[in-house]
Amino acid sequence: MNVKPNAQLMLSTVLTVAIFLMASSAVLAAPKADLWPRWQKHDPASAQRIDHSAWDRFLKRYLVASHPSGISRVRYGAVTPEDRAALKSYLKKLQSIPISNYNRPEQKAYWINLYNALTVNLILSRFPVESILDINISPGLFSRGPWGAKLLTIEGEKLSLDDIEHRILRPIWKDTRVHYAVNCASLGCPNLQPVAYTSDNLDLLLEQGAREHINHPRGVAIKDGKLRVSSIYVWFQEDFGGSAEGLMEHWLKYANSTLAEILKNYSGGLEHQYDWRLNSPESVPQS
Repeated sequence: MNVKPNAQLMLSTVLTVAIFLMASSAVLAAPKADLWPRWQKHDPASAQRIDHSAWDRFLKRYLVASHPSGISRVRYGAVTPEDRAALKSYLKKLQSIPISNYNRPEQKAYWINLYNALTVNLILSRFPVESILDINISPGLFSRGPWGAKLLTIEGEKLSLDDIEHRILRPIWKDTRVHYAVNCASLGCPNLQPVAYTSDNLDLLLEQGAREHINHPRGVAIKDGKLRVSSIYVWFQEDFGGSAEGLMEHWLKYANSTLAEILKNYSGGLEHQYDWRLNSPESVPQS
């Protein structure tokens, strides 16, 4: 990390304290990465491919990837009954696949697409809705949102969105870029990519997602003289090295030249935010 020693020390101290305090008071505490060993099985020699063309077609028809705000939007209100049925059919097909028999890249693309398609299907099932947080179907008295509900059955196991993200994707691959791939249908979330993930385009899309989010104001930016970042970096700080140095190293890896220069010379405090409003074309991001 190319930061002057004194500035680096000051930044490290300030960010570490700020991150600790914010993580301690986070309204939505993120689950820890907790491996579900049953999903470690894979076949490195497998050459089988999974067809994600149905999800690809849906994205091409309804995702506004070039929205002026820089945040991709889904035209939920425009989805036809036929395409809703096609999306449900795609989800049903994915649930019939013996995913443990595939190689790791195919599995990774599978779980990401499954997570995103299920999230969009959830929104469509309750549309119009202002936020995914309003879909309170998770078990537990104080639970909010849909993430804990067991909505899928894969290889005889009932799974939730939380299971896919925190018990499969995060602990198996230990890839910070996964946070830029799974989409929560919110303006604060990293962009939903305009094509389905495949074993061929995985790295390209994961790199693209990280770069897009970090260089967008909702990712990392200076606002009113303070460093304001996405709450993702507070909720999941353990995935980004668990320290200010780890976060800074990650941001600098993807930051454009202007943002990188700002980060290298920054020595102030830290704020975080997340906009949970639905990522529909009509929603205006918070400033």
